[in-house]
Amino acid sequence: MSSVPEKTSEIDIAAYMRGVGEAARAASRVIAAAPTGVKSRALAAIADALGSERAALKDANRIDMERAGRNGLDKPLVDRLLLDDAAIDRMIEGVLQVDALPDPVGEITDLAYRPTGIQVGRMRVPLGVIGIIYESRPNVTVDAAALCLKSGNACILRGGSEAIESNRAIAACIQRGLLTAGLPEGVVHLVGTTNRQAVGELLKMKAWVDIIVPRGGPSLIERISAESSIPVIKHLDGICHVYIDTDADLDMAVSVAVNSKTEKYAVCNAMETLLVAEKVADEVLPRLFSRFTEAGVTLKGCERTRARIAVSPATEQDWHTEYLGPVLSIRVVDGLDPAIDHINTYGSRHTDAIVTGNYGNARRFLAEVDSASVMVNASTQFADGFEFGLGAEVGISTDKLHARGPVGLEGLTCQKFVVFGNGEVRHR
Repeated sequence: MSSVPEKTSEIDIAAYMRGVGEAARAASRVIAAAPTGVKSRALAAIADALGSERAALKDANRIDMERAGRNGLDKPLVDRLLLDDAAIDRMIEGVLQVDALPDPVGEITDLAYRPTGIQVGRMRVPLGVIGIIYESRPNVTVDAAALCLKSGNACILRGGSEAIESNRAIAACIQRGLLTAGLPEGVVHLVGTTNRQAVGELLKMKAWVDIIVPRGGPSLIERISAESSIPVIKHLDGICHVYIDTDADLDMAVSVAVNSKTEKYAVCNAMETLLVAEKVADEVLPRLFSRFTEAGVTLKGCERTRARIAVSPATEQDWHTEYLGPVLSIRVVDGLDPAIDHINTYGSRHTDAIVTGNYGNARRFLAEVDSASVMVNASTQFADGFEFGLGAEVGISTDKLHARGPVGLEGLTCQKFVVFGNGEVRHR
């Protein structure tokens, strides 16, 4: 993997990024044609390298963590930055899970004869070169590389400066895997400079890059969406809801709601607003108050909520807020219709859940809530590529074109029409 001198002012960033793009485009043609066995050999070698270089990965991460402490990095970003044994184990498991998934490349579906005698179908093919821009999370480096590699794409990875040492150590493991399988190093390229100009150059490289995937806070994603001349797969916010229905099992409701918020705060699939049906509010809100208070969660509520439990008032802005921390807004609603209306008005189209024993209400919720992941009787924290069986994800899309929800192998491919004939010609 090529690198950039530490003093980035001494190099031409635009020229450097052009070189990265050209190498990625050339490598994309190689990886697109690579047999499944070659890709599998690379993935297995990457997993082995992550395990054998565990100490080096943690040493590199320690440098990043110490720098984050000195620079006063926000706690959610620090949480995402940590690379301990458990995080390394998850990375290894993610790579192996991607390896075990069926290879989507080359799959032909919907093949059918036409009256003219030709057969028409669709073949799944890689997107080409994918640029991935992300903050803090070093696991994204290996998740993105594994998914792009398995789906036959080359990728250009630009991680945040706060994780540069961790990302470099992970990238070295990825390069070992590519070398073992005889694949070019340009299949996965970690941008070696922390100079922000590199991001601007990447967003203009439509001659070499086919898709941009941003992962980070709203300001990063908004900037990329505004400046990119390349199509973007993205989500901005994770304003996720749990609605406790009139017909909910209240023990289940308490368990799902608490887990949706507290399993991990600084993630885009954490619940930020809890909706409770009026008919069960008297019974369930005191139980939830006790559990959330015990967990250290600050609660805000509407007037009907505050009539039942002692919480701060929720403002209009709270319904629009992704807290990414131990803060939760609660609203009591009359039933299913106002719950759906609230979610479709204030939600970010990411992940929303209902807790109910009513099949009809569950089906209506699934059909009418306009989000990328909609759940019945399950924690919103399951909205994740790994948990959905995708092996990992390069991100979550709340857009409606091409990919929606966790973006795994299928989301990193598209389809083209293929035609088989036996000498047929067209006569108009």
